[in-house]
Amino acid sequence: MSARVLVVGDVMTDIIVRPEGPIVPGSDRRAEIRNRPGGSGANQAVWLGAAGADVLFAARVGAADRPMYENYFRGQGVVPALAGDQDLPSGVLVTILDPSGERSFLTDRGANLNLSPADLPESLLEGVGLVLVSGYSFFASGPRMAVQRLLRTARKRDVAIAIDPASTGFLEEVGPAVFLGWVGAGSWLFANESEAELLTGEADFDAQMRSLGQQFDQVVIKRGQFGAALGDRDGVRMSQPAPIVTVVDTTGAGDAFAAGFVAALLRGESAATCLTAGIAGGAKAVQAVGGQPQ
Repeated sequence: MSARVLVVGDVMTDIIVRPEGPIVPGSDRRAEIRNRPGGSGANQAVWLGAAGADVLFAARVGAADRPMYENYFRGQGVVPALAGDQDLPSGVLVTILDPSGERSFLTDRGANLNLSPADLPESLLEGVGLVLVSGYSFFASGPRMAVQRLLRTARKRDVAIAIDPASTGFLEEVGPAVFLGWVGAGSWLFANESEAELLTGEADFDAQMRSLGQQFDQVVIKRGQFGAALGDRDGVRMSQPAPIVTVVDTTGAGDAFAAGFVAALLRGESAATCLTAGIAGGAKAVQAVGGQPQ
């Protein structure tokens, strides 16, 4: 497998709001408010860059922001392949954190909604061993068609495909069967526990693996504070615990996990080492505010 990874997904600005207490309707509440670079695809790309991977990132941003984002990603060790949108601004996500670190989101995907086939030419696959796609790219028709076209070419070229479902809210909206039909066959699936249960309708962990393993060669289920597990159509093959850390913000933890796992995979590491690297990435991510390395 070539060591280069192509990441396709959203670029967002995360506005992170940490209120001092419950929000009071019709009145004020003091809060800590911070801006951070975000977006599931962008997070994965930057964490991959931090892990030393050879990473190319394809996405769409507001035209005025394109030079700024290109400079930012290059500075993070990522090769940017960004399209500039003349009509829509770059995406924005408002994250509201409760005292436990749990998150609620308000999303304006902006220019991400206009990702088109022209933004994902076949030439992006040159020298690529794996394509990592955020599930958000499937939830609007334009980006979905663009990504599906790229994935068809990837399959013809025997380029591995990894999918991260990304959002239980959107999965519930479209339905698991529809989403899995959009995605098609893949080499890897990175799902959290909620996504795995929603996609399969199974509460049993081993049954989730067996079900998802019918469509994906390898299935990784991210279990947060309980670590992660790896399996296939025969069920769970291995499981590892997570270290005990102080959780500050869970934003981007799944993206950091996927990046750590994929970076190790591209280095030719064993499945157990990849799982360890993914868990370490997720654990690091939850200890700081924002979805990208500090």
